[in-house]
Amino acid sequence: MPLDLAKLIAPATTALVLQEVQNGVVGVPSVLPELAKAAAQVGLIGNCARLATRARELGVPVYHCTAETRADRVGANRNARLFMGVDKSPLQLVPGSDAVNVPDEIGCDPRDVVLARHHGLGPMTGTQLDSMLRNGGITTIIGVGVSLNVGMFNLTLDAVNHGYQIVLPRDAVAGVPIEYGEAVLANSLSLLATLSTTDAILEAWQ
Repeated sequence: MPLDLAKLIAPATTALVLQEVQNGVVGVPSVLPELAKAAAQVGLIGNCARLATRARELGVPVYHCTAETRADRVGANRNARLFMGVDKSPLQLVPGSDAVNVPDEIGCDPRDVVLARHHGLGPMTGTQLDSMLRNGGITTIIGVGVSLNVGMFNLTLDAVNHGYQIVLPRDAVAGVPIEYGEAVLANSLSLLATLSTTDAILEAWQ
């Protein structure tokens, strides 16, 4: 039986979690240019902005989960090709730089929470995200951001393993190539998450 979306994302028990929705990942320039292009193609930044604006109006907590790497690489992962590829980029995700900031269209409200991680593949690794959500009585995560290849997949698995419901708006997540991201949603994440759209979530939040 399908879940009732309005009940599932009730403001009192829901949080909006943005995974690597930051200038140096989904913007221009990006450490992953093809991923930034895919994000632009689905309108990811604009849809994340719409969701964040409405979430703040309803008192739904907004968590910006960013990726940062110290200039000296202390504590940074070196154990996967993805990390080595990002290290070769002329753009670096250095703490305090514009590359780690949230896009202006979304903004960062004083009530928002910014949780930077310095290692790992998803926002529940090496941060206080799980504890803060749990302490806030959150049972449902609306997950947005990148990538469906790795980071969003990791967030979904971690959320389910930690006992949360997770909702993924198709037009506020992205992977590369676009067709692969759609296949991941259809064949894997649909088994773990409730797939929706930005418009459907906003309608449920009326």
